[in-house]
Amino acid sequence: MPLNRKIIHIDADCFYAAIEMRDDPSLRDLPIAIGGSESARGVLSTANYVAREYGVRSAMPTSVAKRLCPSLRVLPGNMHKYREASIQMHRVFRQFTDVIEPLSLDEAYLDVTGSTFFEGSATRIAQDIRAQIVSKIGITVSAGVATNKFLAKVASDWEKPDGLTVITPEKQSAFVSTVPVKFISGIGRVAQEKLAALGVFTCADLQQLDFAVLQKNFGSMAFRLSQFALGIDDRPVIVSRERKSLSVEHTFSKDLPDLQACQMVLPMLLADLKKRMAGRGLEPQLSKYYLKMKFVDFKQTTIEQSIKAPRSDEIFSILLKQAFERYRRPVRLIGVGFRLSSIEPRQLVLPLFT
Repeated sequence: MPLNRKIIHIDADCFYAAIEMRDDPSLRDLPIAIGGSESARGVLSTANYVAREYGVRSAMPTSVAKRLCPSLRVLPGNMHKYREASIQMHRVFRQFTDVIEPLSLDEAYLDVTGSTFFEGSATRIAQDIRAQIVSKIGITVSAGVATNKFLAKVASDWEKPDGLTVITPEKQSAFVSTVPVKFISGIGRVAQEKLAALGVFTCADLQQLDFAVLQKNFGSMAFRLSQFALGIDDRPVIVSRERKSLSVEHTFSKDLPDLQACQMVLPMLLADLKKRMAGRGLEPQLSKYYLKMKFVDFKQTTIEQSIKAPRSDEIFSILLKQAFERYRRPVRLIGVGFRLSSIEPRQLVLPLFT
């Protein structure tokens, strides 16, 4: 692995909402969100920046969002348009590299270490990608350029929306010292509170914390945290691998206090799962339902159940209740998905959601 890789992280700005504002410019100055209706106990998948000024956020129940912003306009969304925009984005990416790791429809890592475009300048590649996406797709993306995935991801969030942050090798040490620990993947509100109790608010603080103390409080996470605090991340940009599962998960900004609150966010998670399934052709390989739940104290449980025809998303509600009953305490993360078989079954493929 090269000593100084060139990694770009691209993340579209409020992607679904941006597509809707592109297609209907009258929405640009209005608070809008994409999600389910208030009457159907819907949940938001994203909101534009006007709405965010009112405190509206993704994964928020629509009823709560409407209380925060009575003038909020909630749109049902159009996955066909969003997938088409994602395909167009990837056409732009592939002009510069084939080493692309998609994270979602609107987010990806690109390894341009070996690229000869713009004399090998990752910064200029990122600039051109951003310009092409504006001109060809009509939306903005934020980009981070760094020597590894962790720093590139942090950099893309640094100046959102429509930002470009470049962390050169010379500036890496100084930059990572200023990064708040909340930017580290997996550090939610509870973990932030635990770190704050230890006097840790930035990566610089984390660098000074005795590893034994970190390990006592975070167990197996400790080593990864200590590495990220130093700006070290050797993970490669993964182009393809044999997929053994497909899932979506969400870490909530506020812990869900009870089973009812968990049930309220389940439709949003299942909608996101359906989006991830779309167009992948994986339906013949679905073998098990899968649900993961992480609690306020970081205890985690998973439940799987074999799929029997006809398939139904109602099973996830049952699994959710079973998972919650194992610990019966506030929940910080829920994930839903499917396990995949390596050999495609021969039986008739039935509809995924009924």
